[in-house]
Amino acid sequence: MPTRKATDPVILEMPAQQMAVVTSTGDPNVVAAEAMPALYGAVYTLKFARKKHGLGEFKVGALRARWPNAHLVPKEQWLGIWALPIPEDVTELPQKVAGIEVKIETWAYGTVAQILHLGPFVEEGPTVTRLHAFIAESGYEIAGAHEEEYLTRPDAKNQKTIIRNAVRKRE
Repeated sequence: MPTRKATDPVILEMPAQQMAVVTSTGDPNVVAAEAMPALYGAVYTLKFARKKHGLGEFKVGALRARWPNAHLVPKEQWLGIWALPIPEDVTELPQKVAGIEVKIETWAYGTVAQILHLGPFVEEGPTVTRLHAFIAESGYEIAGAHEEEYLTRPDAKNQKTIIRNAVRKRE
């Protein structure tokens, strides 16, 4: 059996996760500058407050985003749902940027298909196509929004992004 490469698509089970979430509408390259200070500000304030009050520490994980209408409408109309994982016992978040609400949501996962994309976001097309073909060839269909998990900063020389979709067995 051939060795699986990190860039090979895979189907796996993922548990639900509680997330701090900000939504935006528009070109991600423009609206991220507004959404990120609110999201990261809330999560880092939470992190330091929990530590100060002896409520436990947590590592701020990789940024995720869901793009329910990406590539279906002009980029200026894209809905971005940006999120960072937070501990399950969190019931409220500090709000750090006026006019941008950071909410708590549980993101359900279950069965997902994902692939590691190496390179800039603008070059994701062939990787997404490869993931979609793998999903179909494996007897599944897409059952959720396109999600990305950013393993590197947007300005990283070698960007790494996990591209993921919830899937279900085809009937």
